[in-house]
Amino acid sequence: MMLLTTAPPDLSLSLSLSILTHTHSSSSQNPNSLCFASTDLNHLASPKLEVRELDELPEQWRRSKLAWLCKELPSHKSGTLIRILNAQKKWMRQEDATYVAVHCMRIRENDAGFRVYKWMMQRNWCRFDFALATKLADYMGKERKFAKCREIFDDIIKQGRVPSESTFHILVVAYLSAAKGEGCLEEACSVYNRMIQLGGYQPRLSLHNSLFKAIVSKPGSSAKAYLKQAEFIFHNLLTTGLEIHKDIYGGLIWLHSYQDTVDTERMASLRKEMQEAGIEEGKEVLVSVLRACSKHGGVEEAENTWLRLLRLDAGLPSQAFVYKMEVYAKVGEPKKSLEIFREMQEYLGSVNVVAYRKVIEIMCKAKEIEIAESLMADFINTGLKPSMPAYIDVMNMYFNLSLYAKVESAFSQCLEICRPSRTVYCIYLDSLVKVRNLDKAEEIFDYMQSNGAIGVNARACNTILSGYLSAGDDFKAEKIYGRMCQKMYDVDPPLMEIIESFLSLRKKPDKRRISMTLTKEQREILVGLLLGGLRIESDDDRKNHMIRFEFSENSSAHAVLRRYIYDQYHEWLHPSCKFGENTEHIPYKFSSISPSYFGFYADQFWPNGRQMIPKLVHRWLSPCVLAYWYMYGGYRTASGDILLKIKGSEEGVQKIVRTLKTRSLDCKVKRKGRVFWIGFLGSNSTLFWKLTEPYILDDLKHVLKSDGESSDNSKGSNETMNFASGSDSDENVSDNSDDYRN
Repeated sequence: MMLLTTAPPDLSLSLSLSILTHTHSSSSQNPNSLCFASTDLNHLASPKLEVRELDELPEQWRRSKLAWLCKELPSHKSGTLIRILNAQKKWMRQEDATYVAVHCMRIRENDAGFRVYKWMMQRNWCRFDFALATKLADYMGKERKFAKCREIFDDIIKQGRVPSESTFHILVVAYLSAAKGEGCLEEACSVYNRMIQLGGYQPRLSLHNSLFKAIVSKPGSSAKAYLKQAEFIFHNLLTTGLEIHKDIYGGLIWLHSYQDTVDTERMASLRKEMQEAGIEEGKEVLVSVLRACSKHGGVEEAENTWLRLLRLDAGLPSQAFVYKMEVYAKVGEPKKSLEIFREMQEYLGSVNVVAYRKVIEIMCKAKEIEIAESLMADFINTGLKPSMPAYIDVMNMYFNLSLYAKVESAFSQCLEICRPSRTVYCIYLDSLVKVRNLDKAEEIFDYMQSNGAIGVNARACNTILSGYLSAGDDFKAEKIYGRMCQKMYDVDPPLMEIIESFLSLRKKPDKRRISMTLTKEQREILVGLLLGGLRIESDDDRKNHMIRFEFSENSSAHAVLRRYIYDQYHEWLHPSCKFGENTEHIPYKFSSISPSYFGFYADQFWPNGRQMIPKLVHRWLSPCVLAYWYMYGGYRTASGDILLKIKGSEEGVQKIVRTLKTRSLDCKVKRKGRVFWIGFLGSNSTLFWKLTEPYILDDLKHVLKSDGESSDNSKGSNETMNFASGSDSDENVSDNSDDYRN
């Protein structure tokens, strides 16, 4: 019998507690308790996998065939490997497939072992082998191939078994290792929670610490959503009697300080526990306390904390000044905030953009016009960016004081320095309607409507609607009202009363019903996004279908595109995904409602929950579709070539290629695992750009234009993609970041 044991893993996990990049991190750490120790896995329970040796098999022909398979399979890519295995179906048994998979793992050809395992799972004679699945999942996880590790993990769950402690541990590590993988931290937290709640295991100290530090390594605005998870980790450390390092206390206090509503009692409790444990509060903790004071205006506590910071003799960070300014602004002492700003200038020698924006915001809210204008002039002269939020504060101040001429002046100056912003345009539009300059207001509204990077929202529509109603222009008012009904924007109650009154005066009351149908533009955009990887989720009966709009936080193209898509499909969005009209922060993920209307697109692009290329795709490849495919799922390389990503069958890709050739667009195809890359190289990239440019959003043309310069969307393996070579193997799949979802 052959016994397969797990070799000592290489767990040089890049994520350890030293990854702290925020102000709450400490310069001194305990490597014994805070680093990911490779010895941890040596003590984790894992089932033993016993396999018969080749020479123990009675049949000579079987031994020969298995020996040939063990030699041949690791050298082939996925398609060929499956074809070879399919040719053995008549004689191959569970024991034979298990032996081949184990052999692949022994020689560290784990991807080949994974393919053999997946092939075996599809056979009707297969009996689930928990030990084999566990060993293979562990090997996949150690190689940081979290998608394949998770697939086996899910197989174990589906069989009604509880994965071993080692599988839970390794899968969390694999997710945390994918530092830039979108959604990986959420998945790591989910697996960690199931490890405790489903498996009943007690994770090792290193796992607690690494997951906690992965949470607090995110920016404060993103990390604050993980407060409950961080508290759960802290609770587990506490109840299992494990050592709680000072950075855990500091990180948890830091997370609490970023909450919109700060739990001051919990923060005080954590600080007391630190004190009882003999841990001194460092600069990072004190800054977190100041941040919390800025939320509720605790002047006395802020001053005491400030004195403690001074006594530390570690230098005052710039954010401490900003938080102290906010504290006094909160209690109605803006002049004191200005004094702190001047002290900051003297102490640090220079002031950053955050401090300038904060003091300008405070002065504008206090309606200190001369001081705000002076500070704004100084801010612009420094050349610091971005200055848009400061302009918004100044324009709001002018508008609230009915200084509409100054609103226009600030608006013009803002356009010269900053990128367009919907909020700035809305303030200016409000001022034009206030002074009854409807011609100019209509011009601005039309421009907002035509510019995809700006767009209109309920606020802009209500503003122009009030202007038309005030001027007695019922025809234009009704037209805007119709658009608002179509986009499902809320009409302000006073305006609604006027509209209902003049509609009721007609002989035939308006009984229009706004039917929920996609416009031609919406249909083409949706097809382009679906080709680029947009997901549709269906219920078990496939009667209701939800579109999952997901955008990458690392893509400048997605940062612009998401706002336009949010506005374009506003009437289709789920109520929980509709945010206040005054917000500039559209989320990177939002969902549609779940009507049966999307059934056609679900059947064409996501049958059985798996992305496919529709049979009728050749009919839909309009310039608009190609443009949105490019903006959502495409890249531009350093040489100016354009690449489009798609998942599906080779037959579907070839149909797309043939259709493009009929439009004089020659392209190359490169396969990487389940992903195909369609490349427009050299002059063909220029032809593609000319075809799609009219439909590319204005703010993205400089990013995506094929001019030989690299865009920040193209960084990664795509830039060095060689279209002259054959298809790559699964381990080279370039979009592993989203494979865990599919």
